[in-house]
Amino acid sequence: MDKNAYPLPDSPFRAAGIGLRAKHYEDILEEKPDIGWIEVHPENYFGGGTHRRYLAKARELYPLSLHAVGLSLGSDQPVDEEHMRQFKELIDIFEPFQVSDHVSWSASGNAHLNDLLPLPYTQETLQRLCDNIERVQNYFGRKILVENPSTYVSFTTDEMSEYEFMNRIAEKAGCDVLLDINNIYVQSVNHGFDPYHYLDNIKPEFVREMHLAGHTEREFEDGTILVDTHNRPVRDEVWALYEHGVKRFGAAPTLIEWDGDIPALSELVAQSDKAQSFIDKHHKSEVLAHAAE
Repeated sequence: MDKNAYPLPDSPFRAAGIGLRAKHYEDILEEKPDIGWIEVHPENYFGGGTHRRYLAKARELYPLSLHAVGLSLGSDQPVDEEHMRQFKELIDIFEPFQVSDHVSWSASGNAHLNDLLPLPYTQETLQRLCDNIERVQNYFGRKILVENPSTYVSFTTDEMSEYEFMNRIAEKAGCDVLLDINNIYVQSVNHGFDPYHYLDNIKPEFVREMHLAGHTEREFEDGTILVDTHNRPVRDEVWALYEHGVKRFGAAPTLIEWDGDIPALSELVAQSDKAQSFIDKHHKSEVLAHAAE
């Protein structure tokens, strides 16, 4: 494949995209929907094979973001060298415009857990996380983004709020922030805080991407919690929070995530179109404001 034929994002990049899943491989190649970009989890493409061949074809059509789930940046050990090597191979081949992972951990010793586990927001955790981020950035030769987590527990040892923790990560490690709006809303309900206050305290200069997804309500004996399930359309409350985010952070690349009960491609594209409408509205207001100066 001719890498010179790869589309690259405009500068500044104002577009909404979707996560590419195997169910839609054929549809996206045939229909070529009007979306800004695609995202995949790189771990699904380690080692070549059919999935990577489909990704190569899709990459010829759209800019690509690689959003990892396995670097385990918050682990109390260095990031796995072999994982970084395979990830870097994909970066070199597919030239993604964004590379990211989560503020979480999933490995300890020889144990690897299929989850994104929470971290206490302490100075010790901050240092360990930043050491691993810097190690990854040096290995990749580029800046990465880190995503705010979706958590269902908090720690009595926390020394700062989550938004303070995210700001300090970006400052200390020299990385950027991928702000998941649905995660913020889910946590605001589960942990009882104001999601708009959270957004208003994230430093705008760090935010280079946003995510949107659906969530599910789960009933328990002691009440209802929200779960970040990625299996339904974005809720109205999350759209409202996203609109506030666009006003604060600008027209950052925005992804529609949908990982369970995956619908027809047209439904994902419709969600992407809705996100794009917020981006376009913000861009238009910026243009009019500059014209009036």
